[in-house]
Amino acid sequence: MPPAVAPSGAPYGQEVDVPLHTLKILVAGGFGVGKTTLVGAVSEIRPLRTEETLTDVSVGVDDLGGVEQKTTTTVAMDFGRLTFSGGVRLYLFGTPGQERFWFMWDQISYGAVGAIVLVDTRRLTTSFASIDFFEQRRIPFVIAANVFDDARRYRVEEIRDALDVDPDVPVLLCDVRHRDTAKGVLVALVEHALQSSRR
Repeated sequence: MPPAVAPSGAPYGQEVDVPLHTLKILVAGGFGVGKTTLVGAVSEIRPLRTEETLTDVSVGVDDLGGVEQKTTTTVAMDFGRLTFSGGVRLYLFGTPGQERFWFMWDQISYGAVGAIVLVDTRRLTTSFASIDFFEQRRIPFVIAANVFDDARRYRVEEIRDALDVDPDVPVLLCDVRHRDTAKGVLVALVEHALQSSRR
């Protein structure tokens, strides 16, 4: 008779792959900065996406300045998962970027240990609302400047000055299309969140 199987698929009595630590991470930023791309690049599972096609109804409501070629938008959230060796598992929640969906941010952010604020250096003003949100709620965050192919290159110090964030907030350059680079941003956030919790 075959062994009984637990809901996880492993036989009862056999150790299941249960992480030692699970952390909820938010990926925030303005419309079209690469949040969905980042979650998709690092997730070890097929990411949940709630993207819908932009229609004429959004004209005059959504600001497409600088991202005119974008045809879809996240209307609820993105979700992905990433497990590191040592038993740390991250649950990633990508927030919607348009102002009309900001009412969901409080519920999505509940229980989060930290956040990545993705910025597009061509449209820095779209990141101010995310920065204000996490500063007001004292949620640790890092700034990740997504390096777009056609964007002018800036030094980290220039981006920090333009965004006027505290000196202890990490500012990084990244290309969220590349898994290793995106993972590096997540590692930096976890380290920053741990340091913040000790203060």
